[in-house]
Amino acid sequence: MIEARLRNTGYPLVRAGLSFLLTGLLAVLFLLPAFGADEKKDEETLKNAATVLLDMVNGGNIPSNILAQADCIVVLPNVKKVGVGIGGSGGRGAMSCRTGDKFNGKWSAPAMYSIGGASVGIQLGATSTDFVLLVTTEKGVNAILEDKTKLGSDATAAAGPSGATAQSSSVGGADVYTYARAKGLLAGVSLEGATLHPDKDANERIYGKPTAARDIVRGNAVKTPGAGQPLVSLLDSKVPTHAN
Repeated sequence: MIEARLRNTGYPLVRAGLSFLLTGLLAVLFLLPAFGADEKKDEETLKNAATVLLDMVNGGNIPSNILAQADCIVVLPNVKKVGVGIGGSGGRGAMSCRTGDKFNGKWSAPAMYSIGGASVGIQLGATSTDFVLLVTTEKGVNAILEDKTKLGSDATAAAGPSGATAQSSSVGGADVYTYARAKGLLAGVSLEGATLHPDKDANERIYGKPTAARDIVRGNAVKTPGAGQPLVSLLDSKVPTHAN
């Protein structure tokens, strides 16, 4: 009888606890490749960022007039879903900003960034998602250049306009506009609640010394590395001028 009671009460709880623990462990193992990076992976991330942006720009998925209003652009390729039953995703990417006090110059060397808590990949039904974030206000730029930025509170975030909505001469109302691509699906999505922060280790590996993200993209402190040149050249060619 005691065994029957355990089976009816305790065993299901134990099984549920073990299942939750296993899911958590799998989530950690799943994300290790994204965060346990080395210089080779950093360079691969930069090259993938250029590929993602090229595909989305050439495909007309990001309206050119909206793209031209960006002060900074963050490209996050292949952001991974954490796991079944657990909300959020994690991954890495790069940010480049226009140089000049008024963001009217060419594009800067890229700073490496990490993102966590992005749940849109799950909403789109994909195990990984590519993101492009257009930072269109100085407030948004300053927020993202801090050590840790929560989209939706430190900087307002909204789905990037498309179609007829994007035909207006300017955008307004949000600091960051986001676009996503998952399994061939393309959409403007909000990353509200996700957290962005500079990847200090990756920036040190790429530039050979500790270098703050602000110094990279706004201080002209470093030269663009070879792996980052395709991204910067793409931005200079596809978005040569800033639309005020």
